[in-house]
Amino acid sequence: MASPGRLIDTGVLDEHGDALYRFAVSVTRDPHLAADLVQDTYVRALERGEQYRGEASLRTWLRRILYNLAVDRARRSAREVIVEEVEDDWREDSYTVDPSIVVERTQTREELEDALARLPFPYRTAVILHDAQGWKVAEIADTQQITLAAAKQRLRRGRMALVSALADGAERRVQLKGVPMRCWDARRHVSDYLSGTLEAERAGLVEAHLGVCPTCPPLYAALVGANEGLGSLRDKDSVVPPDVEQRIRRFLAE
Repeated sequence: MASPGRLIDTGVLDEHGDALYRFAVSVTRDPHLAADLVQDTYVRALERGEQYRGEASLRTWLRRILYNLAVDRARRSAREVIVEEVEDDWREDSYTVDPSIVVERTQTREELEDALARLPFPYRTAVILHDAQGWKVAEIADTQQITLAAAKQRLRRGRMALVSALADGAERRVQLKGVPMRCWDARRHVSDYLSGTLEAERAGLVEAHLGVCPTCPPLYAALVGANEGLGSLRDKDSVVPPDVEQRIRRFLAE
């Protein structure tokens, strides 16, 4: 058994950097977030090195840290698919989907990633690690620190939710037809946009998206409102530039 903390130093951590990054990308589908999670994992591992006793491999221990950090982040984001409700649909004898449509959409990366993004993080991770990365269910259970039965349930529910999300893709595409940028592409730039630091061309696309998207304007309104609330706690001006705030309010009014 390894002595507590003996193996936890930056040199040893660097040896696992590439593998951790690939793992992070596989569960988040976001290279930038994956890089942040790897760095956060390093920090957490160095802070809690004395907790590593050597019962599992260092790679497994680091994966658990990264996974838990990813879950913490994912909990802050609302998901459009409630897995339990999806499973209720599947229990109904009358529920079905068009398999040709589902299979066709799996051939389009954008459609597949859109559907995966609407799965709650633990279920999305189970599906990606098992069906895309070839992990065994026992490995998923170990990483997520759940029982084998719970891991099997997450995989089952995740697969069901993915099929339902793919089947519903047509309705979403009709709703978002003609909307510049995908919602996530617009939303991930919102911080720079609200700060007035986003380059002009991309800012224009965000504004165009905001002008016609049926779901994003309330999120932007909430961000502006939250900023105003925080601004009341201090004497200095809001961090949202006045011209940006005015454009957002104009989009909302229209």
